[in-house]
Amino acid sequence: MVQSAGNLFPLRQRGHFIIGIPRWGRVAAMLAGTLVGVCMGCSSHKFIPIRKDNGLAMGGTDFFRTVTTWHWKERDSLAVGLILSGDVPKFLQRFVRIHTSITDSATGKRINAWYYVAPDYLSIGTDDDWARVPLTPMAAQKIADSLGCFLPTRKMVNDIYIQAKVKLEPVPMYAFRDSSITMWQHHLIVEGQRKGRKGLIAGIKKDVVISGKILKDEKPNRVAIYGWHKLTGVAIQPLYTGHVNWYADYSHGIRLVYKTVWVNGKPMDYTDVLRSPGLHGLLCDEEYCDFYRYPY
Repeated sequence: MVQSAGNLFPLRQRGHFIIGIPRWGRVAAMLAGTLVGVCMGCSSHKFIPIRKDNGLAMGGTDFFRTVTTWHWKERDSLAVGLILSGDVPKFLQRFVRIHTSITDSATGKRINAWYYVAPDYLSIGTDDDWARVPLTPMAAQKIADSLGCFLPTRKMVNDIYIQAKVKLEPVPMYAFRDSSITMWQHHLIVEGQRKGRKGLIAGIKKDVVISGKILKDEKPNRVAIYGWHKLTGVAIQPLYTGHVNWYADYSHGIRLVYKTVWVNGKPMDYTDVLRSPGLHGLLCDEEYCDFYRYPY
């Protein structure tokens, strides 16, 4: 909401002056208030609040100790419950702005846009005890819907990698890839690589993405994954829909993206951007950009 000059400067007016400030100063204050409203999406960060429910909480260590032998459905269910109850490290709620642009083919003008992404992959716990948690796309989508977010596209994963502050070399693991133990071990390996460095991180996971390939795949109930960039910038994992949607392994990560995209300063829902023939290139580089969310 745009604040009025009166709210910004609650001073008494006398004639053509606010006491101590000439009238032109009041006009300037009003303009400043307007600019504040217009630039609500201009910040380099956006805080995505998750309501904290004190009745349900667990650190990352205890989470993986608990789910060591659990079936994927049970692990997903606990993870969704914990995350939606606010059992998420505070730093993960401070989303980072990503810039993108394309050239309008009709006018030749640049179209600039930005959106906000989580600084790391979806995790459970506190700032002192947390862990990244691979999830199925169904669980990821339920969380994203609840928090006003969506999952990225292949192009967005590339853009995020380019603009990431912390880039780490992928570490493949080969035994018991879909086990909770391997998921926990991989998290610890990544933390050893990170060495406490802070900021937008990339190159550590294959992203679960939205992709038009989902709708074109002959087999039903697919999950699309992409990414895991090497330090050369080349993605190990091409866009792939070969796994059934209940499959998740240690290398999969869930990156949340806030659903509003600012296009030339105008806020738009991400689905409207993807549906637009002239704008979808801001978020998607596929032939078909018509898959917006996973059913659950």
